[in-house]
Amino acid sequence: MLKCLLVIASLVLSSAFAQKQSPPKDPNEEWLTLTGEEPIVVARGGFSGVFPESSALANELAVSNGLPNTVLYCNLQLTKDGLAICLSDILLENSTNIEQVFPKSRKTYEINGKVYKGWFSVDFMSDILFTKVALVQGIMSRPSVYDGVWPISAVDDVLGLKRPVWLNAEWETFYQEHNLSIISFIQKALRLMPIDFVSSSEIGIVKGLGGAVNSAKTKLIFRFLGATETEPTTGKQYGDLLHELAMIKTIASGIAVPKSYIWPVSREEYVLPATTVVMDAHKLGLEVYAHGFANDAVVGYNYSYDPVREYIPFIDNGKFAVDGLITDYIPTASEAIACYVSFRNPINSPLGEDPLVISSNGASGDYPGSTDLSYEAAIEDGTDVIDCSVQISKDGVPFCMETSDLLPTTTAIIAFNDKTTAVPELQQDPGIFSFDLTWPQILTLKPQITNPFLGSSGLVRNPAFKNKGKFMSLSDFLEFAKAKGVYGIMINLQNAAFLAAKKGIDLVGIVSTTMIDAHMEKESTLNVFIRSDDTSVLTAFKTNFPTFIRVLTVDGKYGEVPKKVADEIKIHADAVAVPRSALVEITNYFTVSSTDVVAQLKSANLSVFVYVVRNEYVSLAFDYYSQASLEVSTYVDFFHVDGVITDFPYTAKRYITCPCRPVVTTLGYSILPPEVGTLLALVPEEVRPRVDPPSPPLDGKAIVDPPLPPVSNVSTTGPSVPATAAAVPNISNFFLSLLSVVVLTFHAHSIL
Repeated sequence: MLKCLLVIASLVLSSAFAQKQSPPKDPNEEWLTLTGEEPIVVARGGFSGVFPESSALANELAVSNGLPNTVLYCNLQLTKDGLAICLSDILLENSTNIEQVFPKSRKTYEINGKVYKGWFSVDFMSDILFTKVALVQGIMSRPSVYDGVWPISAVDDVLGLKRPVWLNAEWETFYQEHNLSIISFIQKALRLMPIDFVSSSEIGIVKGLGGAVNSAKTKLIFRFLGATETEPTTGKQYGDLLHELAMIKTIASGIAVPKSYIWPVSREEYVLPATTVVMDAHKLGLEVYAHGFANDAVVGYNYSYDPVREYIPFIDNGKFAVDGLITDYIPTASEAIACYVSFRNPINSPLGEDPLVISSNGASGDYPGSTDLSYEAAIEDGTDVIDCSVQISKDGVPFCMETSDLLPTTTAIIAFNDKTTAVPELQQDPGIFSFDLTWPQILTLKPQITNPFLGSSGLVRNPAFKNKGKFMSLSDFLEFAKAKGVYGIMINLQNAAFLAAKKGIDLVGIVSTTMIDAHMEKESTLNVFIRSDDTSVLTAFKTNFPTFIRVLTVDGKYGEVPKKVADEIKIHADAVAVPRSALVEITNYFTVSSTDVVAQLKSANLSVFVYVVRNEYVSLAFDYYSQASLEVSTYVDFFHVDGVITDFPYTAKRYITCPCRPVVTTLGYSILPPEVGTLLALVPEEVRPRVDPPSPPLDGKAIVDPPLPPVSNVSTTGPSVPATAAAVPNISNFFLSLLSVVVLTFHAHSIL
């Protein structure tokens, strides 16, 4: 079966991942590495961010999906008969299924002053490990469907790929206690094999290898661990050894340090100013390699859950550049070097007829949505179209807010708990609604950043700014947009029929009057998009504002748009906003198939905008490698959408202006959209997750809405329904969720 899988993997990889080429060297480029050459990328265990570490597939994919000079990193361990295998954790159960295969072989050893209980390579002959034991994914948030498929890799397997190899060696004293020596193994290997890098976190091993290393062929690297951990040879903490770089220069040609040694992170999880470690090491002639990069690790709110943004300061900051990046996600590091450094990717350089970047309540991934801060940030991030979802206050003031329920986006629960009501026409849970508070009352509230993945994963957004910013009335928003000179604005109108019939609020009339007062119908440089899920709202604006671009939101689960339905939409709209799920079918976080929805809508001469794209890795299919810009690339360069609606406009804009897009390729390096279904095809059929049935076609009956009802006399409609006793637990849950934010934040602070 394994041979069959290797053949299938080879075929899939050859079609899905074109060989990457390094960008041509520009004489004006200046890399601030020790040698002046661009940094290298070191694949820790191959592409271990997706596949089991150091598996054949992980190494193959690292080679095919990285820069040509990609280095394969193998953490050495020795078997009972002295053969070298590649596994990072000395406890084999953390990266293999050995616990299930040999449940009675658990041992206890003291290694470098620490007691370990588990399964160890020194207790098993190599043939047993190769034939009986298989690799598993050691990190729970990563795919487990490849567990038990691939055997443990020997060093010879990695060398067979004919790529630069980095061997990391540890635990010499432990091996000596079992009549083995990792120093002796490497000394012999250096005579017989082409090994480019050898590293260790033990000074004794580095010194022991000094005489065997030909510095012209092999670089000897001292690897730092956490600052408070103890180096076993000297008994000193690694943080103290950082002040002894001159001594390290006498035994090594470089150092590998945790990335936090270079860009520290505060207890509050914000990135602090850089240290001088790289510059100090370079002055002594030491190369510096940063390790610990993983797209699915939360490090520094400054990076907005965008792993590319984390890499850039290490290689492009005007003062220094590390000589290499050791990472679990080889494509992201490769793209950062090849495409996203400042001298290769000027973010504000337009490429022509590009898709629009449309904000979702401003840059709401970084600041409370629909506030001055989120809109300012969106414009700074390169947003083409800023948006305003219009809500109406009790006294008839239109303003920008994601929903009419103020609970998720403001501190209303504190000041106006008595205004909590149930409005089943709008949502299941009780809320505090904009139409029950006057505009002066709303202005007394603080905004609140939304955390869409707090409940499912504990991920929070920019907590230092969670209540910062000022609310914007629609009038202020329009003046702001005109002053900033943006390409366009998108006005989103929801619940117009409910507001007219139940609250006596003429949403269309109020917004129209505000637009006229701002002379928006006369704007020649500012494009105005009117977005709604109600065709009657769009029809009303077509009559009064014929130059406005009408966008119909078509939510729900569908995978096809029949021609008749697309033609019907065209009667009412110029463009369609579709959810991500309408473009790519996903099962268990794997992409399964792509739909023809975009092409079908475009055939009716409709523009297509996709929503809502987010950066948090938990929102992404595994196929996107925990990197949101790869999802953007799928929508932009595979589906060819006309716009991307996103909480994080910087990420989308950076990709769209990237010179490595396949439609540009000015650098010789292309970022290809991940081929839908590729990762799932690499799962053995007998353990492949059951695929959900295809989504149904879009129902045309759900498209056209009845005419808007007349605006009622609010005095006859009565107040909103107070929250019932049955709803009380929901309010309690809201208080608990507020408390959980505090607890999670405190916990996050306490562990750093």
